[in-house]
Amino acid sequence: MDDPYPVSVRDRATWQSDAERNADRQPPSRRRLLGIALAVLVALILIGAGVVYWLHARHYSTTDDAFVDGYVTQVAPQVAGRVTALKFTDNEHVTAGQLLVLIDPRDYQVKLDQAKAQRSNAAAGLQQAQAQIGVLQANLDQSRANVVATEADRVQAKQDYDRFTSINPRAVSRQQVDNATATFHAAQAKLDAARQAVDGADAQLRAGRAQVAAAQTQVQQADANVAAAELQLSYCTITAPVTGRIAHRNVDVGNYLNPGQPMFAIVQDDVWVTANFKETQLADIHVGQPVDIEVDAVPSVTFHGKVDSFQPGTGSEFSVLPAENATGNYVKIVQRLPVKIDFDDARVKHYLLVPGMSVVPYVHVR
Repeated sequence: MDDPYPVSVRDRATWQSDAERNADRQPPSRRRLLGIALAVLVALILIGAGVVYWLHARHYSTTDDAFVDGYVTQVAPQVAGRVTALKFTDNEHVTAGQLLVLIDPRDYQVKLDQAKAQRSNAAAGLQQAQAQIGVLQANLDQSRANVVATEADRVQAKQDYDRFTSINPRAVSRQQVDNATATFHAAQAKLDAARQAVDGADAQLRAGRAQVAAAQTQVQQADANVAAAELQLSYCTITAPVTGRIAHRNVDVGNYLNPGQPMFAIVQDDVWVTANFKETQLADIHVGQPVDIEVDAVPSVTFHGKVDSFQPGTGSEFSVLPAENATGNYVKIVQRLPVKIDFDDARVKHYLLVPGMSVVPYVHVR
């Protein structure tokens, strides 16, 4: 059927443009209105969530640079030797004093036997020196007695000498005078010899006593050697120094160990949280404030704790290479200070919380 209103191609294009402009002037469709409403609703929800978060967050100070912390005791042998037995299994919970490792004790037992033999020898020498003291004391007493006896003989000889020399020479013979004189001089010589014998016996006694003191010192040294050997032997039996769980085992039966070589670690049962807060957050944090603790490994439980203490130095201060701000170009960086947070929650013992686990603490600052 022919077009009742024939137009040229140019007129048709103009007519279509007018039709499109008329379509643009039509009211927005329902779908467009729905999209605008949805966008406004989402924006309102986001604003409301932000306001709620701000109202909630202003009461807390938090950081994600936090972790479960605890004491880890490294266990190492104090003597060299080969491991003969292990009395624990991996990750086992042990108590202080529990037997853990046995080292071959034969070398140290031999050293102990030698030390005991040396002590016995030293003790015998002391007994001999003490017995010699008795002999020397008897010699001194005998020498002193000889002095008394010779003193009496000298007195008698002196009296005879004085008597024969004081009377009329005609009343005695020359031979009697000479005999009295000789007897007197002999008694004097014997007395001098007896006195020197006393001095010699006294010197010998002092020397004997010095030997006793030296022998006593040797006995004390031998006792110390025995004690040292016993101590070295006791190191062949390694017990748990603390209560905790075995970790990081590096030893097995048959290994030869040197003193100080790490065998394993014991992670003690007591744990806490170390939270590295920015220095700009510390103004609102004080000792004793309550803390909500979220552990990544236990997402369904919020533990309770309290701020215990602050480390007296930032983390960078105790690093291997601390910052030297006085040299080179200085760039200010916000530092972090480790804060110790103790668990104040009996539920902690029912969950596996070990050092290194990630934690997010929320300190109640208001």
